[in-house]
Amino acid sequence: MKLSQFKFKLPEDRIALYPRGYNPETKIYNRDEAKLMVVHKETGEIEHRLFKDIIEYFNEGDAFVFNDTKVFPARLYGNKEKTGARIEVFLLRELQEELRLWDVLVDPARKIRIGNKLYFGPDESLVAEVIDNTTSRGRTLRFLYDGPHDEFKKALYDLGEAPIPDDIRNRRGAEEADHDLFQTIYARHEGAVTVPVTGLHFSRELMKRLEIKGVERAFITLHAGLGNFRDIDVEDLTKHKTDSEQMFVTKEACDIVNTAKENGHRVCAVGNTCLRALETVVGPGGFIKEFDGWTNKFIFPPHEFTVADAFVVNFQLPLTTMLMLGCSFGGYEVVMKAYKEARKNDYYFGTYGDAMLII
Repeated sequence: MKLSQFKFKLPEDRIALYPRGYNPETKIYNRDEAKLMVVHKETGEIEHRLFKDIIEYFNEGDAFVFNDTKVFPARLYGNKEKTGARIEVFLLRELQEELRLWDVLVDPARKIRIGNKLYFGPDESLVAEVIDNTTSRGRTLRFLYDGPHDEFKKALYDLGEAPIPDDIRNRRGAEEADHDLFQTIYARHEGAVTVPVTGLHFSRELMKRLEIKGVERAFITLHAGLGNFRDIDVEDLTKHKTDSEQMFVTKEACDIVNTAKENGHRVCAVGNTCLRALETVVGPGGFIKEFDGWTNKFIFPPHEFTVADAFVVNFQLPLTTMLMLGCSFGGYEVVMKAYKEARKNDYYFGTYGDAMLII
């Protein structure tokens, strides 16, 4: 398929600035009150529900697969030595703990060269030196900090803000509340620079209801990166390359998923990262195996899925790899029809948008 087939008109006011269940005034966040469109891919039937109703479509022995990656406050601002120019630094990943080396993006990149120093914080007490160019915007920074590593990480993260996407930040700015809004309730393993957004809809109450009903929960870890949001610049999708992301699938997660498969129960992937992870580690017969490594799996139609029987995912923006993945699972015509229906029925799109369950 071609990139242009995933283009559609989306008014800016349909891109959610806050989760639907969040009240900016009271700061109360009812995570499971987003809209949920249920799409039956074999018939094309569409139902309009609330997210908390998702439990009605699953039974004892079915399994949900969640991504328990944890987002860290990756965006911070420093001042360049001598000129004092304000530089945005986006932390990507820690390269070397002892040397305090980080892979980062800088903006404006033209002002930052090897050997430059950047100063962070109100008193400029945290200092970093540029030691390498990796890409046009990418740099390697060495933070000059002599204390213990946990103290360094705290000092660094205290200066950062939640790395909400630019389509939100440019319209309303970053807020302190985003540290909680941009994190799932089951986040455990730090390493992501963007949240697995569909997981945001799961409240503690909904997770408990799933447990009481006997629905199993498997947790994998995929540290979602910025590659999910990079523009695709080729019309021929076979030529698009995605960034690699680190992922871990434990024996415990495999046992839960494989037992559900063996007993004829449903497996539901929660969000794009989980569906890609399952397709990365699938083996013969649709069973999954342990994994510790990296994936750059890019899925677009047509694709035959062998693990997940159901897929819950946010409504995505046009021309994105996430939209292509949804069309791969539900069928291009069925999903694009659902997107048209969503625009007619005031669904929100994007990171804080509403969700679609494909069964």
